[in-house]
Amino acid sequence: MSHTHVAGAIHADVSVSGPGWLRRPTDVNALVDGLWSSGVRRRPDGELEVAGVPVTALAAEVGTPAYVFDEADLRERARGFAEAFAGWRVYYAGKSFLSKDVARWVVEEGLYLDVCTGGELAVALAAGIDPARIGFHGNNKSLAELQAALEAGVGRIIVDSFIEIARLAELAAARGVQAPVLVRVTAGVEAHTHEYIATAHEDQKFGFSIVTGDAMRAVEECLGAPGIDLRGIHSHIGSQIFETAGFEVAVRRTIGLLAAIAERTGQILPELDLGGGFGIAYTTLDDPRPAAELAEHLNAMVEAECRSTGLPRPELSIEPGRAISGPAALMLYEVGTVKPVVLAGGGVRTYVSVDGGMSDNIRTALYAAEYSATVANRASDAAPVLCRVVGKHCESGDIVVRDEFLPGDIAPGDLIAVPGAGAYARSMASNYNHVPRPPVVAVADGRWRTLLRRETVDDLLALDMG
Repeated sequence: MSHTHVAGAIHADVSVSGPGWLRRPTDVNALVDGLWSSGVRRRPDGELEVAGVPVTALAAEVGTPAYVFDEADLRERARGFAEAFAGWRVYYAGKSFLSKDVARWVVEEGLYLDVCTGGELAVALAAGIDPARIGFHGNNKSLAELQAALEAGVGRIIVDSFIEIARLAELAAARGVQAPVLVRVTAGVEAHTHEYIATAHEDQKFGFSIVTGDAMRAVEECLGAPGIDLRGIHSHIGSQIFETAGFEVAVRRTIGLLAAIAERTGQILPELDLGGGFGIAYTTLDDPRPAAELAEHLNAMVEAECRSTGLPRPELSIEPGRAISGPAALMLYEVGTVKPVVLAGGGVRTYVSVDGGMSDNIRTALYAAEYSATVANRASDAAPVLCRVVGKHCESGDIVVRDEFLPGDIAPGDLIAVPGAGAYARSMASNYNHVPRPPVVAVADGRWRTLLRRETVDDLLALDMG
């Protein structure tokens, strides 16, 4: 299957049989376990509800498309990580999705908060989050962003270049403060889904290489810089990770670096942040690990390496984002057109066009990401048909769900729900084709409220100074 066509990702895919992992359902109305938030159910009449609120009522009130968060589910996932990783700092990765309410929810459930731009920091501070619970990432933080972090008193600043170390040291010294710092290192490990590679992954914009010695040099510069309080090192190996083997290599190399730092400088750095990247289930192909299992494995890895090196166990951190926000939301669309298209060889692909698309979820077009979907407003007795759910944008690669079995009687006006829409959908949304971004609503205990309102055409025109 090709994803390299110049007209857009997936445009060159001519198969109509679907991927090998996708099975024709015996019941097209059944919800697949593990894909949906805990509050999603199908009512006796076939309609979906989220935390007791029918999706047709939501669509009538807020319109479509709309991101719909299950507040209790998100809180439960945040609390689950806090409990499983007791004794660790668990930072919620705000880049996956951030609003003032979500920032408050995760902190209320015992988490810290990870931001990577001045805008995300502003949201966190506006939400009233204690700055000491905030970690600030970014490979190219501006002077203004570094100043904002110092003025706010954020808990950790993760430095990512020699230039940034010098900038931060100068700014902190001028203010008469000590900036609490982690050095982001590249451990030579890249992990995605079920695979990892343990060598030759230094060619990226993030981090200081352990292999080349840049990580040690960065540590030494931080230790010698006025205004910098070096607390430890940070590592991040990938995203949508299901297996922990890549973390085992990263733990060995980062704790090995801590041991080398202690031997060379006499300083035992007290902290190690192992990053995030824990995967979720978008389709039946995915098999994520529970937080408790992840914690068990990571704790065992750290203990083993500390015994091997003779180092005391460091203060540990992780940064789950997608694993908390992703499964907690679904995307709700309305069908506009249904178009069976006859392909070469006589095959037929059914294109189901919805009122959103790549402007509200770019991941399918950008990464060839896989998603699932179901008709949300009713049950159906029709036989399942292999469909492609597409958006309204002027791009051939504007695909929401590449392959899914939907009922053969799907029609304009039907609602489609896409699970796993809480992470990297609204946070990566755009105004492509001048389409206003959808609202984000949260549902809890049979009631809904707006977290982020729907953009309007007036919002778009307000930016146009012509």
